[in-house]
Amino acid sequence: MAFDPRILEFLESRSSVRFESTVYRATRMSLDPTTASLMGGRWMIPNRTSALYTSTSKDGAIAEIAFHLSLMVPQPSRLVKLHEIEVATLKTLKISKEDFIALDIDEQRFSQRDYGRTQEIGAAAAHMGFDGLLVPSARTSAENLVLFPDNHHIDLKLSVIRSIETDWVLWRDRTGQK
Repeated sequence: MAFDPRILEFLESRSSVRFESTVYRATRMSLDPTTASLMGGRWMIPNRTSALYTSTSKDGAIAEIAFHLSLMVPQPSRLVKLHEIEVATLKTLKISKEDFIALDIDEQRFSQRDYGRTQEIGAAAAHMGFDGLLVPSARTSAENLVLFPDNHHIDLKLSVIRSIETDWVLWRDRTGQK
């Protein structure tokens, strides 16, 4: 895949950061929360590179799964699991909303399901060897950590601390999230 030279130039100009913290991920009850997906998403092209989407906040993680479950017809009402995961990275790229103009991301459309530009950025970052992206959430004020397991060193932390059953419908109704 040929990458937009403007994206590559931006990524090359940025210093990576080490990230070590607790992150959160909400999943179906039976899913291993450390299993990455090739399904794609906001920051990765489907079938390109595996990605593990997490949030720096509990509400951020629940907001993501609530958004996707709310799109289903009929809407599932079953419980989900909220996982607390300890993670460390060596080479993570932090992208803030202030970077959106330079990356040609339309902030007004960021919460929509138009992922073309952000997917291209994520694929380029993975290709360049970054092990993750620390990016704004489209649903909450939290940041999301998107890990690229193929670039994540095997000796670094990626372990589940605890998992709790969570009623995402009750959460959505309590918070007014869509």
